[in-house]
Amino acid sequence: HQCPECVAEGNRTVRQARTVLGGRVSASTTPVVTYTLIGLCALVYLAEIASERVVVEFMMLGMSAFPGVGVAEGEWYRLLTSMFLHQVPRGGSFGITHILFNMWALWVLGPQLEQVLGRARFLALYLLSGLGGSVLIYLIEPTQATVGASGAIFGLFAAFFVIGRKLGSPVGPIVFLLGLNLVITFAVPSISWEGHIGGLVTGGLLGTTTSTATSTTWSTTR
Repeated sequence: HQCPECVAEGNRTVRQARTVLGGRVSASTTPVVTYTLIGLCALVYLAEIASERVVVEFMMLGMSAFPGVGVAEGEWYRLLTSMFLHQVPRGGSFGITHILFNMWALWVLGPQLEQVLGRARFLALYLLSGLGGSVLIYLIEPTQATVGASGAIFGLFAAFFVIGRKLGSPVGPIVFLLGLNLVITFAVPSISWEGHIGGLVTGGLLGTTTSTATSTTWSTTR
């Protein structure tokens, strides 16, 4: 038998279980963050279909001819909210493919990255990659109105490649998908290459930083 105080003191000295990349291990293996992000994008998409104002108010727009509209006018939230918006099927366009591909990619890549990074680091990777895409759009084409989670998805592609190489996992399929999407990015005029490249670079840097920091810690403590 042990007194409650002794048990509590002992628990404080027990090291928190970590993933191979240093993320905190959750009690459940369910990719909660991945499913939540997919659910949020789906709900926002329904809101877009119901009202065009959702896109107008929350899309990425650096500068506008209208006073008070755009990131430069203080609407900084557009840098983040735009990654939850997608093209809707209006005016004869088959815009649903936009959200379907992004959510499919998130469904495939998300659970694996969330498992090795931990929930908090995976969420940070996703949001910062999307933010990186929005920032590059703002710097290069501030008057360009854009929507989509593609910047965040490209960040996941890059991080998956970097981490996969570090862990010795096969990365051929990711290289193929990434190459194919880069071709589409620059071949289709209506696609914002700035958002894709901004997310790609950000995700790659975050993946490299995470892998390097984990390797250094492991080498120091083993």
